[in-house]
Amino acid sequence: MDSCAQCGFEYDLGDAGSAGPALVAGAARFTSVLEEHPSDVRRRPRADVWSPLEYACHVRDVLLVQRERVLAARRRDRPTFEPMGRDERVEHDGYALQDPQSVARQMADAAAMFANVLARLGDADWDRTVVYGYPARTERSLRWVVVHTVHEMRHHLGDVSRQPGPDAGVA
Repeated sequence: MDSCAQCGFEYDLGDAGSAGPALVAGAARFTSVLEEHPSDVRRRPRADVWSPLEYACHVRDVLLVQRERVLAARRRDRPTFEPMGRDERVEHDGYALQDPQSVARQMADAAAMFANVLARLGDADWDRTVVYGYPARTERSLRWVVVHTVHEMRHHLGDVSRQPGPDAGVA
């Protein structure tokens, strides 16, 4: 996977070293979205499109899962990662019912925690490999895993920014 046809993100593995600050900044942008229109963040524009709150919960969970994956790759050689169950989590964790302020705080914390782990990676760590299940089960470097996490943040910020505003009347 070199790019995302949907959002235009280009996977540049040379950007892995700057991922921590990028993720912290992305979390701050999500916080702004959740705070701008708190009464509207639960609203889905269509039944098959997540609300801004659901996207925020997903990104928070991605940050937590990816942090654990990076830590696992430092402890074990070539660990295999199962999918995180992104669609199931929406219902299982009650994304739409969570408190937006809590989710914003949790996302900021998750981004800071992940950035902390990334700041401690040595040169050799970035090239450690894992077996990753997206988009197809294949061996990936930690560089790719981290750049993919930045893609997730940016992609879903874009998903939220394309949703109609509070005056659109879409329920």
